Amino acid sequence: MTGSGGLQPADFEIADYRSVLRRLTTLDEEAAGLRAEAMLWHDSRVAAADEAVRNADAAVEEAKQDVVAAQRTVEEVDARAAGLWSEYVHKVGPVAERFGRMPPAASIPHQRGDRDAEDYLDEVASKVKFTAPARPITGGVKILFVVFGFLGGVAGAILNQVLRETGGGTTDGTWQDALPVVALLALLACPVLAVVAAKRVADRRGAGLDATTVATVLITGLVTAGVIVAALRTV
Repeated sequence: MTGSGGLQPADFEIADYRSVLRRLTTLDEEAAGLRAEAMLWHDSRVAAADEAVRNADAAVEEAKQDVVAAQRTVEEVDARAAGLWSEYVHKVGPVAERFGRMPPAASIPHQRGDRDAEDYLDEVASKVKFTAPARPITGGVKILFVVFGFLGGVAGAILNQVLRETGGGTTDGTWQDALPVVALLALLACPVLAVVAAKRVADRRGAGLDATTVATVLITGLVTAGVIVAALRTV
């Protein structure tokens, strides 16, 4: 210091040095804060990434389980569809057999897609199990069955007569000795076969063949056969 009390150059150097120290101290504190903030941000990002990886792994595992469950569902649906198709083929017969023993290839239904496969399979099962009620036998069908009985009686009488004439009443121990018995069996069998034919016609027409109709066909055949046989014997 000078005698007049003014500042010396050294005083300015000391002041600048102190300012620099204070600035360095402040910068060091700011750097420490930034480092802490950067480490905190880094740790949070790492934690978020780890959480994302865990979530992705969980999603992958869940997707694998969904795939296994879906595959199991597909196999169950295919098995049930094959069973329903087999039941349908067995019920319908040759009409369905021309499409093969296996069900047709799966396709997207034209209905809304908010129904699962079980709903469609239940609907198909109900349709397969459905049996239309037998239609009543009308007068025309009854006449047709009477005609069946008449034709069966005529066939039985003719076959009976032919077998009797072939046997000729011989008793020489040959196979011709059994022809009269065979002729009687043929006389009775033809009306029965007429009942079988009437049953097939009724099934095709979806009409029920009750006991009364069976008796009508059978009695008509037997009466017709008896009348013809009796007429032939009187000739």
